[in-house]
Amino acid sequence: MDKWVAEAIARINADAHRSADTHLFKLPLPRLQGVDIYLKDESTHPTGSLKHRLARSLFLYALCNGKIREGTPVIEASSGSTAVSEAYFAQMIGVPFIAVVPKSTAHSKIAQIELYGGQAHFVGSAPEMHDAAVELAGSIGGYFMDQFTYAERATDWRGNNNIAESIFRQMEFEPHPVPKMLVMSAGTGGTSATLGRFIRYRGHDTELTVVDPENSVFFDAFQTGDRTITARCSSRIEGIGRPEVEPSFLPDVIDRMIKVPDAASVATILWLEKLIGRKAGASTGTNVWGTLLIAREMMDRGETGSIVTLMCDSGQRYLDSYYDAAWVRDHIGNTDAFTRELDAWI
Repeated sequence: MDKWVAEAIARINADAHRSADTHLFKLPLPRLQGVDIYLKDESTHPTGSLKHRLARSLFLYALCNGKIREGTPVIEASSGSTAVSEAYFAQMIGVPFIAVVPKSTAHSKIAQIELYGGQAHFVGSAPEMHDAAVELAGSIGGYFMDQFTYAERATDWRGNNNIAESIFRQMEFEPHPVPKMLVMSAGTGGTSATLGRFIRYRGHDTELTVVDPENSVFFDAFQTGDRTITARCSSRIEGIGRPEVEPSFLPDVIDRMIKVPDAASVATILWLEKLIGRKAGASTGTNVWGTLLIAREMMDRGETGSIVTLMCDSGQRYLDSYYDAAWVRDHIGNTDAFTRELDAWI
C-alpha cells in the first residue's frame, strides 16, 4: 500500500480510537407507561453531528478503494453538516476540500467549513450542486465523495462500532435491552440502511421506522415502490428529506415509514428544549415526533418495551432559523396545535 494512504488511514482510525462514544440517555417522561424512550446524542462528535460518522466512513472507503491519494482534492455537494465533517477529515489527512454549495447558503455554515480548511464553490441553486461537483472534480483531477451514492456502502453494517452496534451495546443493562423500535430520519439513507442491515444480521427482534419530512419523496417511494418519484421543492428540515430517491436509500430494510409535518418537527425541538434543557436541530424533532407517536400506539395496545432514536445535531447551528419565532412563522407556519399535543406528555 502507498505509504501516504496507509498514514492517512492510520490518522483517521487513531482519531476514532481517541473519541468517546456518544451518550444514550433516557427521556424523562413520567406519562410513559411501560415504554422507555432513549435519545442517542450525536451532537457531541468533534464536528457536532451524526454526519461525523458518515464522513469518517466515506474517507476510509475512498482511501481503501484507491480514490484518494496524496494531494487529491476532495469535493462534496453539501452545504450542511456533511461538508463540515468532511472538511475536518480532509484537514486531518492533508488534502484540499471543496464544498459545492448554493449561493444562498448561510455565512455561518461557510465559516464552519472554512474553520477546517475547506473552501466553498458556489452555484445558483441546490439542484445544480451534484452536476457542478462532478464537473469540478473532473476539471481539477479531484474526487467527488458523493455522499448520496456511497453512504449505504461506506459503513460496515456488520459492526466495527457503527451506530447500530453502539446502540445495542449501550442498551444492554436497560429494563428492555432489545428495543422494540429504532426510529431514524433519512437524508442520504445511509444510517437507516446501517440500522436495518445490522438488525437483520444480528437477528434482533427490533423493527426500524423511518420518519420523513414534507417535500421529501422517500415516504412515497417506500409506499409505492417507485424510485423515479421526484418533488418540485426541497425539504425545509435541514439534513433530511430529498426531492429524489437517492441510491443509498434502501426501503427493503425498513419496516415502516411515517410522514411528519414540518411544523411538528419544529414544535418538537422547542418542546424538547424545555424537557432536557438543550437545543437540537429540526431533524431531531422529526425523529422524536415519530417516536412519541409509536410510544402512544404501544401504550394503547398495552405493550411494553423501549424505543431508540437520535439527536442528529445541535440546535446552536439553527438559532437564526428554527429557534427564531419570526423565521418559523414565515417559513414553517403555526406550530401551536403540535405544541399543545406535545405538552400533554409532560
